[in-house]
Order: sequence, then C-alpha cells, then structure tokens
Amino acid sequence: MRKFNIAGICLVFILFSPLLNGGEASSIEIARKLNEAFVDVSDKVIPSVVVIKVFKKSDTIVESDSYEFRFWDLLPKEFRRKFFGEPETEKKPHRQPIFTSQGSGIIIREEGYILTNSHVIEDAERIKIRLNDGREFDAEIKGIDKKSDLAVLKIKGLNIKGLNVAKLGDSSKVRVGEFAIAIGAPFDLEYSVTIGHVSAKGRSQIIPDPEMDQDFIQTDASINPGNSGGPLVNINGEVIGINTLIRGLQTGIGFALPINLAKEVSNKLITEGKYIRSWLGISIVSISEEPDYRDVIKGVDEGVVVSAIHPGGPAVKSDLKPADVITSVDGNKIATSQQLKEEIRNKKPGQTVILDVVRNGNPIKIKVKTEAWHDEDGELILKSSTETGNNFEEQLGLTVQQLTRDIAEKYGVKFVPGIIVTDVEEDSAAYNKGITIGDIITEVDYKPVTSMIMFKNAIKNANLKKGVIINLLSDEVKKFVVLKIE
Repeated sequence: MRKFNIAGICLVFILFSPLLNGGEASSIEIARKLNEAFVDVSDKVIPSVVVIKVFKKSDTIVESDSYEFRFWDLLPKEFRRKFFGEPETEKKPHRQPIFTSQGSGIIIREEGYILTNSHVIEDAERIKIRLNDGREFDAEIKGIDKKSDLAVLKIKGLNIKGLNVAKLGDSSKVRVGEFAIAIGAPFDLEYSVTIGHVSAKGRSQIIPDPEMDQDFIQTDASINPGNSGGPLVNINGEVIGINTLIRGLQTGIGFALPINLAKEVSNKLITEGKYIRSWLGISIVSISEEPDYRDVIKGVDEGVVVSAIHPGGPAVKSDLKPADVITSVDGNKIATSQQLKEEIRNKKPGQTVILDVVRNGNPIKIKVKTEAWHDEDGELILKSSTETGNNFEEQLGLTVQQLTRDIAEKYGVKFVPGIIVTDVEEDSAAYNKGITIGDIITEVDYKPVTSMIMFKNAIKNANLKKGVIINLLSDEVKKFVVLKIE
C-alpha cells in the first residue's frame, strides 16, 4: 500500500476547502497561509538548534563514509546490542582522533547550556558545537542521564553573546493529529526541516528495558540519523519533544522524548550534575494492560496492580502486598503504570508517600518511604530473595540470577529483562532439555519474569511433576522447553 505524504493531504484539503467553506477564501490564499506558517516556525526555531560534532578516541574509530555506519554510530550502545549486535571493527590505535559522528541539540539557556541525547555524545573525547550563524565552540558535558537518554552540554568560553534560546512548550498539552516539525542534521544535511504530525502519545516499552521509565511521543515527521537530540516542535514554534529514536529507516515512525521530562532532567543536570529518581521497589501492571485482571480483582475498574514487591526495595518495609491495586499517590489519581512511575519519580528520595489502595475490594491507605532508584553507575540491581524452602534450583538442576547490564556483558549476551542461567547440573531436568549457561529465561508458564522474586514465585506456584513451560532466549533464538521432575 502506498503511503500518503502529509504535504499531499494538506494539498487536498487546500484545494477542496473553498468548496466546503462556500468559496469564502481561495485555495491559493489558504496555501499561502499554511506555507507562511511553516516558514515562520523554521525561522523562529532554527537559530536555537545546534549541530554537535563528536571526536572519539582513535581505538574506537572505523573509517567509513556510509550512511549505514553513521546510523549505527549514532545509536546508544545498549540499543545497538539489542537490535543489531555489536559489529566487528578494526582497531587503529595509532591514528589521531578524527570526526566520527554528528547529532543535534537545542540551546536551552543564554549561558550556553545545550540539551541533546546522551547517545549523541557517548564516548566523546572532544565535542564541538556549531551554531546556525556559523560560529563554532568547544563544549563540555555538564551531566548525563542514561535512563532517559538525555544530556546537557555547556559551551566553553566566557561572554558568549547572541545565543538564541529555544522556547520550550508543554508536552502534556500535545494532541494527537497536530502538526509536528523536526529540525536537525540527518545524514550530515544540517538544518533540515521535515513536517508531519503527532501520531500518538504515551508510547511506552519502545525499548523493553525496565530502567527506561519514560514514555515517548510518536511522529511521522521524517527523523533520521543525525536528528537525534534535535527538537520536535509544534506549529507555534514551541519544542514539544527531543527526537531520539526511529523504528527503521523510511518507516515514518519516530519517537521523541516529551519536553516536560527533558526540562525536569536537564534542570537537575545543570544544578546538580545528575538526576536521581525515586522508586518504590515494585513491579506494576495497569488493569487496562491486563484484561484478565478485571475478572479476578474486585472493587476497582481502574488503577495499577502490584504484581511483585522487590526484596531490596522500600515497599518491602511497608504494608503493600502483591495484588494490591494503587489508585492514587498523595491524592493524585493513577490509572496507568506510566502515571505511577511519573508520580514516584518526581518525589525526593526519603519522602513518604500515601497510596490509596484497593485490596480484595476494600479501600485502604498505605504509607511508603521512597528511596533512590539507581546507584552511582545508573544500574538497577535486584537482590535475590533469601526465602527458605524454595529448592527449585536443586529440583530442576540449574542456577540462575537477575540479569543486569554488567552480568550481560560478562556472559556476552544482550541485556533484556529476564533471568540468566549461570550453571546447569549434568543429567538434570534442565540439562536434558538443552538449557545451557547464558540462556535467558523470560517467561514461566506464559508469565513474564523480570526479577528473581517473580521467577521464584512462578516456579513455586507451578506443578513441576506435570511440567512447567519455560520461555527463553538461547543464542538470541526465542524458544521454549517444558521442564518437569520425573
């Protein structure tokens, strides 16, 4: 099926609108107004957009002028591993650092602060900023938040004048269907302007990573390698998102981080050099995401179900229990998992929150004291449960642990939410079914397992004599086996 271009749709509207409006305005007049609107937006926003050039250490450089390489280079490392695997590269340690990648950014403060994606400046040894007027400056990194893929740069030098600051909008007011305009440097074609519309809001789980706690704005405005870090703006010239991801080249599917989150993160990176999230230490699923919950959960039609409580998290010290339904945080109504994440993320670590909870049809209030979500390296490590009486490892003949990025790197596997097999006993049930070290268990009896407590509970509730279905990734191949104890 042939895809329709937004400009073509606009043209059809322009040509036929005089008939719909009784001929009050000529089609050419409407076309001119629409044309001027796009020109005005471009003139207003482009001066606040910068081109970011990154120099990397020589031992990370591969000579290539192909678009395929540049696309690869502009993706974050974890995304490269997840979707493509790491490429084989020829190291050339004796070469001098040279220009290797390029992205975009926007000026957010007159003092020379620039907002971009963290993957744009990943592994940077030197960063150069070029303004629309041709001026070039060196820049330094003021802060990085890998979880949101955001970074703030600061132009080096004193008394920098004439900087044009972008006007930041309110992404909570973005409407599906409204015009969206992307500006950046795709494929080194600097200050390119593409026009589309907002295709969807609140896109979550674009990257299947529990640490990515934000949602995305989806757009069909053309976004390509080099647009990363640049602005997505509305018809008023207000930045509504930071262009971050694409789903394949020429698909018309791009994703931008909402500007409200970007403002929140960038302010902390500027003032404190880091962005610390709070968490409750729970796994959650909204009732709307799991229709089966409606049949078993009583007394509530809308809210977020606590599917698991992490033993190393703050909620384990509270009265919260699995199967509780959270309906509000400090009086603010909660209907989706994303809303709960945003409410908790914005709390200060150590702050006590009051949750409105429905348990078995009865409304109650529960207090939970939040804690900082990540450690200094930005990694979330879920500790194994120390419960006794669960000898599934001995019964099935395998040893497992929570998969983290460090462990994934150690075993040479992709980081995905799941449980990694670290040892298999010979002649055991797992061994006889072909499970090997490095396999990643993702589901037990069709239920996702992303933490040790979820995995142990799933095994505990399974009938091991009848058999339990284990979904896993083995050498990046999705498969399942049935484990049972003879």
